[in-house]
Amino acid sequence: MTDRDDTFTALSVQRALENVEAGGKPFACLLVRDGEVVVEAVNHVAQTGDPTAHAEIRAIRAAAEQGITDLRGVVAYVTAYPCPMCLGALYYAQPDRVVYAVSREEEGEHYEDGNRLMSLATFYDEYAKGIDDRALPAEHGTADDATAPFVAWTARHAS
Repeated sequence: MTDRDDTFTALSVQRALENVEAGGKPFACLLVRDGEVVVEAVNHVAQTGDPTAHAEIRAIRAAAEQGITDLRGVVAYVTAYPCPMCLGALYYAQPDRVVYAVSREEEGEHYEDGNRLMSLATFYDEYAKGIDDRALPAEHGTADDATAPFVAWTARHAS
């Protein structure tokens, strides 16, 4: 960790606090490359009703809108260790690092963002369960030639 990391971590906390003051949830994400903030985003779930409008997701989308599709060389600074949805998105986006201000346990002492299928404390555990044991039922449907889109993509993108 560097002084620069501490500066951007503190800025993510400040942006999250500003979002709370504006009626939003307490989360922010900064994408930083070469010591410069290239994208700032805050959680907009409360403002939009979109359950995917988390700060990390919004930051990745904003980066893509700016033509930034490769997050190599980028550090993501977030207010809390990412939820599974955001963590998955960050893995796909591939920043060099994620720096978080509070752990999930620290967050959980003051905030709960669960729903009827999970709580902050159980959300990660859901992913480790077998498909049949998860709170969200999932069934394997059937369709003729269901793998056709994947076969077509592979054929189109074969080198």
